[in-house]
Amino acid sequence: MLLYQPDGGYCYNSDSILLYGFISRFAPKGKMLDVGAGSGIVGLLIGRDFSEVTLEAVEKQPLYAEFARRNAQINGIDYTLHEGDFLELGAHGSYDWIVSNPPFYHEGSSRSENPILHQARYNVHLPIVPFVTKISKLLKSSGEAAICYDARQFAELCSAFESRGLRVVEVQFVHSKVDRPSTLVMIHVKKNSKSALTVLPPLITEDEGGYTVAVQAIYDKAKAHSIKCPII
Repeated sequence: MLLYQPDGGYCYNSDSILLYGFISRFAPKGKMLDVGAGSGIVGLLIGRDFSEVTLEAVEKQPLYAEFARRNAQINGIDYTLHEGDFLELGAHGSYDWIVSNPPFYHEGSSRSENPILHQARYNVHLPIVPFVTKISKLLKSSGEAAICYDARQFAELCSAFESRGLRVVEVQFVHSKVDRPSTLVMIHVKKNSKSALTVLPPLITEDEGGYTVAVQAIYDKAKAHSIKCPII
Protein backbone atom coordinates (compact mmCIF):
# COMPACT_ATOMS: atom_id res chain seq x y z
CA MET A 1 0.00 0.00 0.00
CA LEU A 2 1.27 3.44 -0.98
CA LEU A 3 0.65 6.17 1.61
CA TYR A 4 1.35 9.87 1.15
CA GLN A 5 2.06 11.79 4.35
CA PRO A 6 2.85 15.42 5.18
CA ASP A 7 6.55 16.17 5.53
CA GLY A 8 6.99 18.04 8.80
CA GLY A 9 3.61 16.92 10.15
CA TYR A 10 2.67 13.84 12.17
CA CYS A 11 3.53 10.62 10.34
CA TYR A 12 2.33 7.17 11.23
CA ASN A 13 4.71 5.01 13.24
CA SER A 14 4.94 1.45 14.51
CA ASP A 15 1.90 1.95 16.78
CA SER A 16 -0.40 2.06 13.74
CA ILE A 17 1.23 -0.96 12.08
CA LEU A 18 1.00 -3.02 15.27
CA LEU A 19 -2.62 -1.99 15.81
CA TYR A 20 -3.40 -3.14 12.27
CA GLY A 21 -1.85 -6.51 13.09
CA PHE A 22 -3.85 -6.72 16.32
CA ILE A 23 -7.16 -5.92 14.60
CA SER A 24 -6.44 -8.39 11.81
CA ARG A 25 -6.61 -11.25 14.32
CA PHE A 26 -10.37 -10.70 14.63
CA ALA A 27 -11.18 -10.79 10.88
CA PRO A 28 -13.56 -7.83 11.26
CA LYS A 29 -16.62 -7.31 9.10
CA GLY A 30 -19.50 -4.87 8.95
CA LYS A 31 -19.52 -1.11 9.26
CA MET A 32 -16.22 0.17 10.67
CA LEU A 33 -15.17 3.64 11.81
CA ASP A 34 -11.50 4.67 12.02
CA VAL A 35 -11.24 7.45 14.62
CA GLY A 36 -8.53 10.07 14.16
CA ALA A 37 -7.59 8.61 10.80
CA GLY A 38 -4.56 10.77 10.13
CA SER A 39 -3.29 9.77 6.70
CA GLY A 40 -5.67 6.80 6.85
CA ILE A 41 -3.23 3.97 7.44
CA VAL A 42 -5.08 1.78 9.98
CA GLY A 43 -8.50 1.87 8.34
CA LEU A 44 -7.15 1.60 4.80
CA LEU A 45 -5.04 -1.46 5.61
CA ILE A 46 -8.07 -3.15 7.18
CA GLY A 47 -10.27 -2.10 4.25
CA ARG A 48 -7.72 -3.56 1.83
CA ASP A 49 -7.51 -6.91 3.61
CA PHE A 50 -11.11 -7.52 4.69
CA SER A 51 -13.68 -7.27 1.91
CA GLU A 52 -16.64 -7.54 4.31
CA VAL A 53 -15.71 -4.25 6.00
CA THR A 54 -17.55 -1.07 4.98
CA LEU A 55 -15.04 1.60 5.88
CA GLU A 56 -15.65 5.07 7.29
CA ALA A 57 -13.27 7.43 9.06
CA VAL A 58 -13.30 10.67 11.00
CA GLU A 59 -10.49 13.22 11.06
CA LYS A 60 -10.72 16.80 12.32
CA GLN A 61 -7.51 18.25 10.89
CA PRO A 62 -8.18 19.32 7.27
CA LEU A 63 -4.61 18.59 6.20
CA TYR A 64 -4.82 14.95 7.27
CA ALA A 65 -8.36 14.56 5.96
CA GLU A 66 -7.10 15.50 2.51
CA PHE A 67 -4.21 13.03 2.72
CA ALA A 68 -6.58 10.26 3.86
CA ARG A 69 -8.95 10.91 0.95
CA ARG A 70 -6.11 10.86 -1.55
CA ASN A 71 -4.61 7.70 -0.09
CA ALA A 72 -7.96 5.92 -0.30
CA GLN A 73 -8.33 6.97 -3.93
CA ILE A 74 -4.76 6.03 -4.89
CA ASN A 75 -5.17 2.56 -3.36
CA GLY A 76 -8.65 1.98 -4.77
CA ILE A 77 -10.40 1.59 -1.41
CA ASP A 78 -14.00 2.66 -0.86
CA TYR A 79 -13.90 5.27 1.87
CA THR A 80 -16.34 7.63 3.53
CA LEU A 81 -14.53 10.36 5.44
CA HIS A 82 -16.23 12.58 8.03
CA GLU A 83 -14.17 15.74 8.39
CA GLY A 84 -14.74 17.10 11.88
CA ASP A 85 -14.62 16.33 15.59
CA PHE A 86 -15.24 12.70 16.54
CA LEU A 87 -17.11 13.82 19.65
CA GLU A 88 -19.66 15.62 17.46
CA LEU A 89 -20.25 12.73 15.07
CA GLY A 90 -23.86 11.53 14.80
CA ALA A 91 -25.04 8.10 13.62
CA HIS A 92 -25.26 6.70 17.14
CA GLY A 93 -25.65 2.93 17.42
CA SER A 94 -24.66 2.26 13.83
CA TYR A 95 -21.15 0.79 13.84
CA ASP A 96 -20.08 -2.84 14.16
CA TRP A 97 -16.45 -1.83 14.72
CA ILE A 98 -14.55 1.22 15.87
CA VAL A 99 -10.76 1.29 15.59
CA SER A 100 -8.39 4.03 16.67
CA ASN A 101 -4.83 5.05 17.28
CA PRO A 102 -5.89 8.23 19.10
CA PRO A 103 -3.78 11.02 20.58
CA PHE A 104 -2.83 9.45 23.89
CA TYR A 105 0.10 11.29 25.42
CA HIS A 106 -0.85 13.20 28.56
CA GLU A 107 0.09 16.82 29.04
CA GLY A 108 2.92 15.94 31.40
CA SER A 109 4.80 14.32 28.52
CA SER A 110 7.50 16.06 26.55
CA ARG A 111 5.44 18.11 24.14
CA SER A 112 5.63 19.60 20.68
CA GLU A 113 4.71 23.23 20.15
CA ASN A 114 3.75 22.48 16.53
CA PRO A 115 -0.09 22.75 16.62
CA ILE A 116 -0.55 20.02 13.99
CA LEU A 117 1.67 17.60 15.91
CA HIS A 118 0.11 18.60 19.23
CA GLN A 119 -3.42 17.69 18.10
CA ALA A 120 -2.20 14.37 16.73
CA ARG A 121 -0.32 13.34 19.89
CA TYR A 122 -1.86 14.67 23.11
CA ASN A 123 -5.06 13.41 24.70
CA VAL A 124 -6.07 16.88 25.87
CA HIS A 125 -7.63 16.99 22.38
CA LEU A 126 -9.54 13.74 22.97
CA PRO A 127 -9.65 12.91 26.72
CA ILE A 128 -10.25 9.33 27.80
CA VAL A 129 -13.75 9.69 29.27
CA PRO A 130 -15.33 11.59 26.34
CA PHE A 131 -13.50 9.29 23.90
CA VAL A 132 -14.78 6.10 25.51
CA THR A 133 -18.28 7.52 26.03
CA LYS A 134 -18.56 8.36 22.34
CA ILE A 135 -17.32 4.91 21.30
CA SER A 136 -20.05 3.34 23.42
CA LYS A 137 -22.73 5.56 21.87
CA LEU A 138 -21.66 4.87 18.29
CA LEU A 139 -21.35 1.09 18.57
CA LYS A 140 -24.23 -1.28 17.91
CA SER A 141 -25.47 -3.29 20.89
CA SER A 142 -22.96 -6.07 20.22
CA GLY A 143 -20.31 -3.87 18.60
CA GLU A 144 -16.57 -4.12 19.10
CA ALA A 145 -13.66 -1.72 19.27
CA ALA A 146 -9.88 -2.02 19.11
CA ILE A 147 -7.49 0.75 20.10
CA CYS A 148 -3.88 1.27 21.10
CA TYR A 149 -2.97 3.54 23.97
CA ASP A 150 -0.32 4.57 26.47
CA ALA A 151 0.11 1.51 28.72
CA ARG A 152 0.61 3.74 31.76
CA GLN A 153 -3.02 4.85 31.47
CA PHE A 154 -4.39 1.30 31.19
CA ALA A 155 -6.20 1.31 34.55
CA GLU A 156 -7.97 4.56 33.72
CA LEU A 157 -9.04 3.17 30.36
CA CYS A 158 -10.44 -0.04 31.86
CA SER A 159 -12.47 1.93 34.38
CA ALA A 160 -13.88 4.18 31.67
CA PHE A 161 -14.76 1.27 29.40
CA GLU A 162 -16.45 -0.76 32.13
CA SER A 163 -18.55 2.15 33.35
CA ARG A 164 -19.91 2.67 29.84
CA GLY A 165 -20.93 -0.90 29.06
CA LEU A 166 -17.78 -1.88 27.20
CA ARG A 167 -16.03 -5.01 28.43
CA VAL A 168 -12.28 -5.28 27.90
CA VAL A 169 -11.97 -8.80 26.52
CA GLU A 170 -8.40 -8.94 25.18
CA VAL A 171 -5.26 -6.94 25.84
CA GLN A 172 -1.70 -7.16 24.60
CA PHE A 173 1.13 -5.13 26.07
CA VAL A 174 3.91 -4.05 23.72
CA HIS A 175 7.54 -3.85 24.87
CA SER A 176 10.42 -2.41 22.86
CA LYS A 177 12.68 -5.12 24.31
CA VAL A 178 12.10 -8.10 26.54
CA ASP A 179 13.55 -6.38 29.62
CA ARG A 180 11.86 -2.99 29.09
CA PRO A 181 8.59 -1.77 30.63
CA SER A 182 5.59 -1.59 28.33
CA THR A 183 4.69 1.83 26.97
CA LEU A 184 1.92 0.71 24.57
CA VAL A 185 -1.13 -1.48 25.07
CA MET A 186 -3.60 -2.78 22.50
CA ILE A 187 -7.13 -3.29 23.73
CA HIS A 188 -10.13 -5.16 22.31
CA VAL A 189 -13.53 -4.34 23.82
CA LYS A 190 -17.07 -5.60 23.24
CA LYS A 191 -20.27 -3.80 24.05
CA ASN A 192 -22.69 -5.51 26.47
CA SER A 193 -20.34 -8.48 26.85
CA LYS A 194 -19.73 -10.66 29.91
CA SER A 195 -16.61 -12.33 28.54
CA ALA A 196 -13.61 -12.83 30.80
CA LEU A 197 -10.45 -10.90 30.08
CA THR A 198 -7.72 -12.62 28.07
CA VAL A 199 -4.22 -11.22 28.46
CA LEU A 200 -2.25 -12.16 25.37
CA PRO A 201 1.49 -12.87 25.48
CA PRO A 202 3.49 -9.62 25.35
CA LEU A 203 4.56 -8.39 21.95
CA ILE A 204 8.30 -7.66 21.93
CA THR A 205 9.25 -5.40 19.04
CA GLU A 206 13.04 -5.66 18.93
CA ASP A 207 15.83 -8.13 19.61
CA GLU A 208 19.55 -8.03 18.83
CA GLY A 209 18.90 -8.51 15.13
CA GLY A 210 16.31 -5.74 14.71
CA TYR A 211 12.58 -6.42 14.60
CA THR A 212 11.45 -9.67 16.20
CA VAL A 213 9.98 -12.36 13.97
CA ALA A 214 6.44 -11.55 15.15
CA VAL A 215 6.73 -7.84 14.42
CA GLN A 216 8.50 -8.33 11.10
CA ALA A 217 5.61 -10.57 10.05
CA ILE A 218 3.16 -7.73 10.73
CA TYR A 219 5.22 -5.30 8.64
CA ASP A 220 5.48 -7.86 5.84
CA LYS A 221 1.71 -8.31 5.87
CA ALA A 222 1.06 -4.55 5.88
CA LYS A 223 3.36 -3.81 2.93
CA ALA A 224 2.97 -0.09 3.62
CA HIS A 225 5.24 2.31 1.73
CA SER A 226 5.33 5.95 2.80
CA ILE A 227 6.02 9.00 0.64
CA LYS A 228 6.41 12.34 2.41
CA CYS A 229 5.08 15.43 0.70
CA PRO A 230 5.73 19.07 1.55
CA ILE A 231 2.95 20.91 3.36
CA ILE A 232 1.71 23.66 1.09
